[in-house]
Amino acid sequence: MKENQFLGKLLVLKNIITDDIFTAAQVRLDRPENTMPLEEILIKEFDVDRDKLYTEVAKLYAISKMNIQPEELRENDIDEINQLLDALPKDIRGEAIQKKIIPYKIQKKRIETLIILASNPTDSFTKEIASYSKVKRYEIVYCPFVEVARLIDIIQKGDNEFLGLISEDEIDINAIEETKKGDDEELIDQEINKGALVYLFEAALVEAVKNKVSDIHIIPFDNRTVDLYFRTDGKLQLWKRKDNVNPQAFQAVCKDRSLGVDRFKIDEAQDGFIQREIDGYTIRFRVSILPIVAKEMEKHFESIVIRILDDRNVIDNIEALGFLKQALIDFEKAAEKPQGMIIITGPTGSGKSTTLLATLYHVMTPEKNALTVEDPVEYIVKGARQIKISHKCTFDLALRAILRHDPDIVMVGEIRDQKTAELGIKLANTGHLTFATLHTNDAPSAISRLYKMNIETFLMANAINIIVAQRLVRRLCSKCKRPIPEKKHEFYAKYGISAEDIAKGTVFEPAGCDKCRSTGFKGRAGIHEALYFSTEIQDLILQSKSDIDENAIRRVAASQGMLTLRDAGIELVRQGIADLNDVLATTTSE
Repeated sequence: MKENQFLGKLLVLKNIITDDIFTAAQVRLDRPENTMPLEEILIKEFDVDRDKLYTEVAKLYAISKMNIQPEELRENDIDEINQLLDALPKDIRGEAIQKKIIPYKIQKKRIETLIILASNPTDSFTKEIASYSKVKRYEIVYCPFVEVARLIDIIQKGDNEFLGLISEDEIDINAIEETKKGDDEELIDQEINKGALVYLFEAALVEAVKNKVSDIHIIPFDNRTVDLYFRTDGKLQLWKRKDNVNPQAFQAVCKDRSLGVDRFKIDEAQDGFIQREIDGYTIRFRVSILPIVAKEMEKHFESIVIRILDDRNVIDNIEALGFLKQALIDFEKAAEKPQGMIIITGPTGSGKSTTLLATLYHVMTPEKNALTVEDPVEYIVKGARQIKISHKCTFDLALRAILRHDPDIVMVGEIRDQKTAELGIKLANTGHLTFATLHTNDAPSAISRLYKMNIETFLMANAINIIVAQRLVRRLCSKCKRPIPEKKHEFYAKYGISAEDIAKGTVFEPAGCDKCRSTGFKGRAGIHEALYFSTEIQDLILQSKSDIDENAIRRVAASQGMLTLRDAGIELVRQGIADLNDVLATTTSE
């Protein structure tokens, strides 16, 4: 279209986008399945500055721009905005909030005019809002997305605006006839178009962020019911069960609102991406979709898991990771060396990436070139050059290229195979500080795992600075935790918590209150087994012949102050941070 050509050339002229970006965006725009306008493609897929783009769009269409300070608005102003919103039908009000297009005030001059703040000044939805106003004249004013979002948050008093828009009667099961054979796309589309499904999906995203949830699980319960679970402090909890919903329709809504996902691919795994402005912050979501078996074989059900990536939750200080005294001393000593490898081990969800990112922030300076190789890139690290793995840029290819890229610090992500292990060890042995993760149960077994990948013992002994195994345990709620009763003292004594420890008044058990949603826990804490490569540990590894003696390594490390995961967890129990049963469930006695 001529409008897109003109706008694209204007944005290139204003140095907001490059010619290459405009060409790539045009290719995306011309795809038959595309439903997004040029502006949205540039923002969502090419990360173009939203405010700069829409400022030029507003100028192009002679729309004025207004910057507001929502926190400085008077109570009368807030009341007027609420009255204007309340005058809208429920579904229109919900869409206005979702699109960040808000009736702002009635300007009383010669002719009364409704002022509508729009974060997208060309969205035709503004006409819909204006049609419900008693005022005959309206004016669209462009206002940056972040400012409108802050205004909505103040109006809603921090509540999840989508929750109030979900009503059980918005989806009428009788209005949609079930098909007996195959998937009737027309009927699914009818259900998708009902606002409640969109509101439910958006409500889940907002609620998860507000409650510091790590993952959202969307699972079909039966042919007319969908379950949404939140993983909070490592445990899955049912957040909402939505009845009278076709699971396939809700799956389609999730796909339609995710980038990089094809709604019509129903028999293969897919990975997608979502980005939202919530409470004035840009929050990213990683979407994983897997086909699952339904009771009725003609149904195509899928399990959807959405990982919340909130940069505000990133720890950038290793002292905040919860290392105990000796482990922290050893870890800082290892991180402050100019070269060598730091390996973090543990299962999925044990906080390995969090520890590596905090360490990266600890050692990075403007004078050092820090490179990361990740799959996928979850958090943006300011000051680092982050490389995303793809089928054209595999781990081993990326690492080989990094060797020619003059690095000082390299984070290689997960060591998955012999090639990655060899390249990581080579980086550590050639003057680079290298970070990596590995899936093993404890620190000494990581040495055996690398040995079985055919990494020579002399290379490991000289390349590795420290191996840290870690787990996450739930923190006891500070508001409701209570002293353990006397009848449990004997049980606690079996695990080394003496009567003297209990007498100090720092050993507690969970109770449950409104702050922790009656779980007894709030937040999580790390427990660490830090195996520092001292001279004695290096000698043990060098002396190994056909096998690694893990028990001998454990004994020497323990004599130098290393605590096992179980012992580190029990120390947190003594400090009143963790619950003994939770530590026992998370760690083994070996």
